[in-house]
Amino acid sequence: MNFKLEEAIEILERTPASLEALLSGLSPGWLRSNEGQGTWNPSQVIGHLIEGEKNDWVPRLEMILQEGETNPFPPFDRFAHLNENPEKPVEEKLSEFKKLRQESIDKLKHLVSSESQFELTGLHPEFGPVKLRELLSTWVVHDLTHSSQIARAMAERYREDVGPWKAYLGILNRNTKIN
Repeated sequence: MNFKLEEAIEILERTPASLEALLSGLSPGWLRSNEGQGTWNPSQVIGHLIEGEKNDWVPRLEMILQEGETNPFPPFDRFAHLNENPEKPVEEKLSEFKKLRQESIDKLKHLVSSESQFELTGLHPEFGPVKLRELLSTWVVHDLTHSSQIARAMAERYREDVGPWKAYLGILNRNTKIN
């Protein structure tokens, strides 16, 4: 196994700052770009990350530590952020995400104090028993997935403008689009 809590925290701590550096102050065209119908734009992705901080990662962490497999995790609405005000400035979203993420990391550091806890299990409503280590690893990879998604959505904006160089731009040659 490759999981190490300290390394996971390295990514979790950096995600808000990296997204803020990439998105803050950008023109609306960049923030509204997406990968096609039914996909999210960068601003919507930040909304999704905020929902995860509020209703997914730490609540599930706490359930594993407190309840084990007694009760399944409440379902997470992956699309709840789409009901928010679409005109909310991305800078406000980034600020909220940064604040919530810091609170989540503080809780994580407080609640997880030994490696033996990594093997504790909770009950996912779809997957069944899942380990704390798996939840934390997924949180990290989820951040990386959505960072990649934001870059793909932004690249998509210039798909036609790059002309024949598209052949050399792997980001524009992916067949799968993930929300």
